[in-house]
Amino acid sequence: MSDETPDVFKSIQRKPGLQIWTINSMKMVPVPEQAYGNFFEGDCYIITIMDPARSTDIHYWIGNTSSQDEQGSAAIYVTQMDSFLGGSPVQHREVQSCESAKFRSYFKNGLIYKKGGVASGFQHVETNVYNIRRLLHVKGTKNVTATEVEVSWNSFNSGDVFLLDMGKMIVQWNGPQSNRQEKLKGVLLAQDIRDRERGGRAQIGLVEGGSEEDGPELMKMMRAVLGQRAGQLRDAIPDDQPDFYQTAHVRLYSVSDASGKLVVQEVATQPLTKDLLQSSDCFIVDQGGAAIFVWKGKHATKEERHAALSNAVGFIKAKNYPTTTNVEVMCEGAESATFKQLFKSWMEKGQTQGLGKTYSVGKIAKVDQAKFDVMELHARPELAAQQRMVDDASGEVKIWRIENLELQEVSPSTYGQFYGGDCYLVLYSYMRSSQPQYILYMWLGRHATQDEITACAYQAVNVDNRYNGAPVQVRVTMGKEPRHFLAIFKGKLIIYEGGTGRPGVVNTSTGVRLFQVRGTDEFNTQATEVPPRSSSLNSNDVFILKADNVCYLWYGKGCSGDEREMGKAISDVVSRQDKQIVMEGQEPAQFWVALGGKAPYASDKRFEKETPLYTPRLFECSNQTGRFLMTEVQDFAQEDLDEDDVMLLDTWEEVFLWIGNSANQYETQEASKSAVEYLRTHPAGRDPNTPIITVKQGYEPPTFTGWFSAWDPHKWSVSGGLSYEEMKQKLRDVGSVSQITPTPPSFIPSTTVSASQSSAGNSGTYSPEQLLNKNPNELPAGVDPNRREAYLSDADFESVLGSSRADFQRLPKWRQSDLKKKAGLF
Repeated sequence: MSDETPDVFKSIQRKPGLQIWTINSMKMVPVPEQAYGNFFEGDCYIITIMDPARSTDIHYWIGNTSSQDEQGSAAIYVTQMDSFLGGSPVQHREVQSCESAKFRSYFKNGLIYKKGGVASGFQHVETNVYNIRRLLHVKGTKNVTATEVEVSWNSFNSGDVFLLDMGKMIVQWNGPQSNRQEKLKGVLLAQDIRDRERGGRAQIGLVEGGSEEDGPELMKMMRAVLGQRAGQLRDAIPDDQPDFYQTAHVRLYSVSDASGKLVVQEVATQPLTKDLLQSSDCFIVDQGGAAIFVWKGKHATKEERHAALSNAVGFIKAKNYPTTTNVEVMCEGAESATFKQLFKSWMEKGQTQGLGKTYSVGKIAKVDQAKFDVMELHARPELAAQQRMVDDASGEVKIWRIENLELQEVSPSTYGQFYGGDCYLVLYSYMRSSQPQYILYMWLGRHATQDEITACAYQAVNVDNRYNGAPVQVRVTMGKEPRHFLAIFKGKLIIYEGGTGRPGVVNTSTGVRLFQVRGTDEFNTQATEVPPRSSSLNSNDVFILKADNVCYLWYGKGCSGDEREMGKAISDVVSRQDKQIVMEGQEPAQFWVALGGKAPYASDKRFEKETPLYTPRLFECSNQTGRFLMTEVQDFAQEDLDEDDVMLLDTWEEVFLWIGNSANQYETQEASKSAVEYLRTHPAGRDPNTPIITVKQGYEPPTFTGWFSAWDPHKWSVSGGLSYEEMKQKLRDVGSVSQITPTPPSFIPSTTVSASQSSAGNSGTYSPEQLLNKNPNELPAGVDPNRREAYLSDADFESVLGSSRADFQRLPKWRQSDLKKKAGLF
């Protein structure tokens, strides 16, 4: 393969989100979006994830039956793509069924492993395919995988979830020993297949394996395909995950070509220290064969850097490790949290925090502070990439709010004020090389309705079309605003917990409001409304307490002078009243009265530190095999605390064990023992006396909640989304399945065919002339007059309705009906 930059790289979209390619005849071929999450076992894939809030990640995925040539091509393309993107991306090697938690987190509804591949003539997912018969074995709870298995009762077991996909009907069969979370993930995957692959035109049925008699119609359909079941179901299959006995053993190897040939030499064993890593070389960190990390020094030779990934694969072979071993390749200065926690000490001298200050290591009282010159962004594009800032945020801003599912322009006088009951579109325009550039932020309030969220996405497409697809679209959920978004509002960003900014609407309020202010300058400051009670306070921050007749500006003992200045500036937006400054520890009685009385809050001195040395990490815990097994949750938030689980939050100076209300008794009993084992086997040689704090769901102390952004204390008292039982009832209410007849097994061809080639799903596709502006009696035989759009080909569908089937399905019913009326399909 040539070392020249492949032409396919020119099509890489520099915008947030996933992009996927497969290797076909040793070439990179784009995978259509509707096929994302489907992986053929005989193929290799390259996946990029770009996010304005972090660096680019490049993953290459190896199918279990892919050829050596395809694997080699994928590895070469990844190395070339890394160079094309400036050498800063983190590279990951992923193997089927052993993917990293990071990779699986990209596919929220699960991964589907499909038999065959491009070389065997199988085609990637087509929309509207009905002549299908496949059985998917679903495993996992946080990030599920679904593997195509033999369509037979022999493939079933009592502990997992299975999806029998018959094209127009998907039956989910839940093993008697499967838990609620597994069942819920199965439903979400089934819905994803229905919406993404069938354009929403399939039904889903649920069968509980322990009470099959409750679903006679569905069982009749299953037996029509699988035959009569003979004998007992197989026992549940335990999940295979690496444990910390294995990952505790860490070794460091140097990789150098200084002698004229590549030499790999062991340098040290755990606990490792950062000073062992020299910028002039590359290094391999071997975590007991469970994972391999490659660190590329910034002064290493070009040959060493380019060979990093292939050297790691060669290292795996030399060590006789499983070929499924995960590999992560990173550059000096772009190390992941997982990598840093393999080291005993990881001190960041002169670490830049956003665009605010540069902090040097020292005592809290003697932290050196230096202003960061934002103008350097223009001269140093690599710095702009590191800071996730396209410019200094001085461009033009235009904001719309979703009102009655339509766009309503927001008055510039209220720019920067966002309400949790609303959704907004924020269009940011700036110039680069004399050319206009655009970023379109979709801000979604925590309490906005699902229709408003859907309308926001739909209207974003309309705005995007006005600018010929030029805007970079960024989906922003409340409480997770990226750095550039904060900078746009020049230190005056205020986020109200609920309510609406719509004119004429009175927001209910108790009269007392409390805002937490975080930030050191106009590029990183925001005020977030929190519950007006003492427990919401935090010694590290500034708070604004707005009462009926007075406005307090509370300075925590850990906040800096710059933070106080930003708090003072933003308080003038919150309230026009004169501000009464209150220092922590010197509060007047009226201050505590306004907050409903004095109570404990996060006042530990550790919260005063400007820069934590380690990034907190959250793990889902399991003791299924008698050993402590953990799965890391990437980019965690409060929503990731699953009430069926025990969760471990490691903040380095303490370890929290969070016990969900529905966690099983064994896990609850073993939690403390497991945490001790976690510390004892940690590769960085952790202090075994590190405090272990057990907290129960609904009773979290402020020292725990302080690690979560915008913690919602009332989350546990209301439904945080549909439960499995609610989802099951919703599907049951859709209608009877008695009219759906599975395609007889003898009819199923060896490969799938589209609806336009099939007569099983409907009478085929028809031209627009046969369907538009026709009375029901004028339509072709068999066409449902209420679903005329279902009989259009994909190309005609987009031409007539102006959107793809997938986008159309996401629209609210009223919008679908409106588009159909305008097109003459009603």
